[in-house]
Amino acid sequence: MACTCVVGLQWGDEAKGKIVDLLTESHAFVVRYNGGANAGHTVVSGSQTFKLSLLPTGVLRPNVRSVIGNGVVVYPPRFLEEVSNLRQAGVSVGDNLLVSDRAHVIFPYHMEEERLNEGGEGKTIGTTGRGIGPCYQDKAGRHFAVRLGEMLHPQHFRERLGPIVERKNRLLRALSPEARVFDADTICADYLACMEQIRPHVADTSRLLREASDEGQGILFEAAQGSLLDVDHGTYPYVTSSNSSTAGVWSGTGVPARKIERIIGVIKAYSTRVGRGPFPTELNDGPEGIGERIRRTGREYGTVTGRPRRCGWFDAVAARYSAALNDADELSVMLLDVLSDLPELRIAVAYERDGQRFEHFPTDASALEQCHPIYETLPGWKGDISTARRLADLPAAARRYVDRLGELLGLPVTIISVGPDRAQTIFAK
Repeated sequence: MACTCVVGLQWGDEAKGKIVDLLTESHAFVVRYNGGANAGHTVVSGSQTFKLSLLPTGVLRPNVRSVIGNGVVVYPPRFLEEVSNLRQAGVSVGDNLLVSDRAHVIFPYHMEEERLNEGGEGKTIGTTGRGIGPCYQDKAGRHFAVRLGEMLHPQHFRERLGPIVERKNRLLRALSPEARVFDADTICADYLACMEQIRPHVADTSRLLREASDEGQGILFEAAQGSLLDVDHGTYPYVTSSNSSTAGVWSGTGVPARKIERIIGVIKAYSTRVGRGPFPTELNDGPEGIGERIRRTGREYGTVTGRPRRCGWFDAVAARYSAALNDADELSVMLLDVLSDLPELRIAVAYERDGQRFEHFPTDASALEQCHPIYETLPGWKGDISTARRLADLPAAARRYVDRLGELLGLPVTIISVGPDRAQTIFAK
């Protein structure tokens, strides 16, 4: 079995979870390699809908081992909450779920720090408020971070946590005199109680995955967020705090990137974005406009936060950049059904800035903010396509639209989604 990576090519929320779910059974492992509980994956199977934010999508298949890699930051209460919810829904969760002992831990003071940073006088980024960024900051800073494996040793954990909380309280008070402060003993007791339940899942996952790969077992790597939110390669500073492109696989799992034989780039048939940041094709056309129509039809609200997503036409300039960045082999086009019954569709094929046309994606967010899309217009199609199961079942205009996306990105379209359910999928190849 080949090692495969499923990665979003836009600003996240591309419905990657459905593709991971469809591919899970042909792999032995499904691995999350970046992000935290700020990543929402929704999987629909029959009458059941599962919403995951921290656990890998593969956990829905008990015969496959799901792994939270070392590149993920873990909030223990959320881990236990998701496990409990799945068990209540009849999903078996046991030794099929593993979490890296090298994964860093999110604490309540990280959330308070993020709240104060987002509420300050500077430019806000529009985070989910889950403490992800401050935890990654501590990880990079080294002195005040805690890894999950350290919590396996209570006395060591207590000794480390005390000075960290004292330092964090001073920082929080400096940010705001009304900041919430924390008691190290209380946090220690709460987290050690969580750890007693998490302990059976903790392992040296890097070694496990490398051994599995050497034995020829298939590993499916699951990205959180989208490549345009990658901390190094996205629309900085309006990005996440980890590598959400394939660049994060090696560092986030310990499995060398050369082991990946198949990279599936996932795109929506249109564009969305959550939070702040430049979005050239955004449709701000009012409550009765196409942007709001796409939002309602596509149920474009954040899985984790419930925030309405910003909606717009497909941006081929941005997606072509991220497809090249990830070295994608093929495309999955998602939510094609959302565009049904629109009289015409637009695709941004280039940008204009200062009277000049160009087709490359700017490296700077401020430059992107000054870009205006140059559109190509295609005819829409009438009627419901959610029952289509073959390419031949799609209207000619829908097939032409999908073909054009593939042409503009220079990649074959191998999967087309026409609805949220597993069955509402067309395998083009």
